[in-house]
Amino acid sequence: MGRKKPLNKKFYLVREDILPEAMQKTLAAKELLERGKASSVWDAVQQVDLSRSAFYKYRDTVFPFHTIVKEKIISLFFYLEDRSGTLSELLRLVATFRCNVLTIHQTIPLQGRANVTLSVDVTDMEINMDEMLAKLRRMEFIEKVEVLGSGA
Repeated sequence: MGRKKPLNKKFYLVREDILPEAMQKTLAAKELLERGKASSVWDAVQQVDLSRSAFYKYRDTVFPFHTIVKEKIISLFFYLEDRSGTLSELLRLVATFRCNVLTIHQTIPLQGRANVTLSVDVTDMEINMDEMLAKLRRMEFIEKVEVLGSGA
């Protein structure tokens, strides 16, 4: 009778320096294979001085952080002046940063102001978050912008 794999797997984020050497070498071997600097598993494990059995033991259980986070989604809250074209201009500006708008929620304008919440995918964003927020805050029709949350 074979061992059952757990249905609910837990993941942890740990620093590289506390990983066992075999796990570190497995990551290095996987990188060699991914970059084409090793033509086979045998070649990769030879280059990093790791046994093939250790490689196969850890290859599906240890991953570089950047490979886990494939999508980056943030939610932004805006307090906008209620005038014609402000939402359109905001969306145009967000698009220039190469952000993909996933959801839009706008309240009914009251006393000349409206709240807008955007969820955007920033995977392809070409500037850093602080720079984007600074540019948004400089827009005359945006009174306030905040990052509500982020995740993937």
